[in-house]
Amino acid sequence: MKKQDLDFSGSWKNIPVEGERSHPKIYLFRHAQTYYNKNRYFTGWKDSKLTPFGKKQAKLLALKLRDKKIDVAFCTSLSRSKDTLKEVLKFHPECQKIFVDDRIIERSYGKLEGHSHSVFSRTHSAKELHKIRRSYSAVPPGGESIKMVERRVRSFLRDLLWYMRKYKVNVAISAHGNSMRPIRRYFEKLSVAEMMKLENPWDDYFEYELTQI
Repeated sequence: MKKQDLDFSGSWKNIPVEGERSHPKIYLFRHAQTYYNKNRYFTGWKDSKLTPFGKKQAKLLALKLRDKKIDVAFCTSLSRSKDTLKEVLKFHPECQKIFVDDRIIERSYGKLEGHSHSVFSRTHSAKELHKIRRSYSAVPPGGESIKMVERRVRSFLRDLLWYMRKYKVNVAISAHGNSMRPIRRYFEKLSVAEMMKLENPWDDYFEYELTQI
């Protein structure tokens, strides 16, 4: 997959669902731990699978969300996002639609993907590693900055909020660490600096109500 392959059309907006929530809610969570996460690799768009521990995290997350009501769910084309959502939805037969939207896919690390942080550190300083991972504007070779990720995430959010207002549905979003940052920034009204300090858990969720927006 290449950046130009990302679909910004939000074609799912044309698919109606039945909703009745007076105050629609978003349940936002990150996929559980993968092998690349565990071994500290630049993951990005690589399709790393959940570890056994990650599968336990997904089950714990699902238990925390079991008493919520989910009408529509979103994930990305990467298996870690899909598999985490699949675990969550075991408790939600009321979910009507699952949409795949890669505007909320993980940040692309370009040529660094598949390489470990430790190998990168052999030829780069700790400051350079931190800049690549935590700078808002730094672009890895052939990859994306967080600023670029935020641009596509904001496009997704515009479509999502329109959809929720129209159909009055609760939504679950199975996202990634770096696509969650701009989503949380939007709802929690954070500065760029505050957003870049966020750490997103693998086994918990964030809840936002439409009346807050």
